[in-house]
Amino acid sequence: MTAVQDTAPSPDAANGILPLEGFTVGVTAARRREELGALLERRGARVVYAPAIRIVPLDDDAELLAATQACVERPLDIAVATTGIGFRGWMEAADGWGLGEQLLARLDGATLLARGPKARGAIRAAGLTDHWSPPSESSAEVLEHLLAQDLSGRRVAVQLHGESLPDFTDALAAAGAEVVVVPVYRWVPPEDVTPLARLVESVAARQVDCVVFTSAPAVVSLLRLASSAGLTAEVEAAFRGSVVPACVGPVTAARLERMGIATVQPARSRLGALVREIVAELPGRCRTLRVAGHAIQVRGHAVVVDGVARELAPGPMAVLTELARRPGVVVSRADLLAVLPGGGSDEHAVEMAVTRLRGAVGARVVQTVVKRGYRLAYEPEAAGGVKYGGQP
Repeated sequence: MTAVQDTAPSPDAANGILPLEGFTVGVTAARRREELGALLERRGARVVYAPAIRIVPLDDDAELLAATQACVERPLDIAVATTGIGFRGWMEAADGWGLGEQLLARLDGATLLARGPKARGAIRAAGLTDHWSPPSESSAEVLEHLLAQDLSGRRVAVQLHGESLPDFTDALAAAGAEVVVVPVYRWVPPEDVTPLARLVESVAARQVDCVVFTSAPAVVSLLRLASSAGLTAEVEAAFRGSVVPACVGPVTAARLERMGIATVQPARSRLGALVREIVAELPGRCRTLRVAGHAIQVRGHAVVVDGVARELAPGPMAVLTELARRPGVVVSRADLLAVLPGGGSDEHAVEMAVTRLRGAVGARVVQTVVKRGYRLAYEPEAAGGVKYGGQP
């Protein structure tokens, strides 16, 4: 992946804040996480780093060595390159093991298929000729192309990148092919899962606004950890609700989409394009309310008052979020107590949170309704009917 040219926007002239100010974004990437995080931070986001995977070093990968030897020992009829970085890594590893020239000779005698332009570029950089590539850049179209021909007795090498493709390789085997699976850059869980475990808990508690995935294995890793922590239902509900899963492309998003979870994806699978989608998505989910003469927009950990972002502590933020969810409606102290972080049974905690909220956003913004609770001093005639949090 080429370097990303950062075109971070200046603060919005209309409100003076950066587009992601007040939002918390979890980054699960193992590779280029600093670059991705910097792109988000320059747009105002609070970034939480929680690598979901790590890469097995190629030189130490006995499975890749065995697959390479299998490709060298006997001629190949077809070879499929699924990713550019994976194909290049395979060539480099083969050189390191003294098998580079033999592998190139075998691949030169095979029909080479490239899943996308990066894989095609890697094939050509190795001095080889690619024979076909699908317009969609999808593995499904590559499989369809292969199954349209007679594969009986043919040796097909499939270069993987990060995870197995059982639907792909099993279909080839069922069609009579001898499949050689080449597992380049295998992903395994991170050595320290603590940051990822914390992110899972934050997603379940809806304390982050977005989680960014740049590989399909990262999605699998996070979901597995959620399962082991007994938080599967909470995490899935969060992803279907207020926590946005942002994926770099359809391959990365496939697992979540199969679960019925809608994802945000860029038209082109690039980090810069992904960040632009997040910039468009998160603020667009927030409703701007007219309250006591002020324009108020509730974001993840901050409130924007008349174009100025003010960060709030978790307690006041929880109270404001609940009041804004039902603008103008009286919310009881019991209901507000239920949304305060940490639980508890003392309604005095609600009074303290409201006091702090008023100090941050203005005393007239939150009204006390004696013996009933609190409500926002909402002015619906000035609100314009914009949606809040994606909900009417």
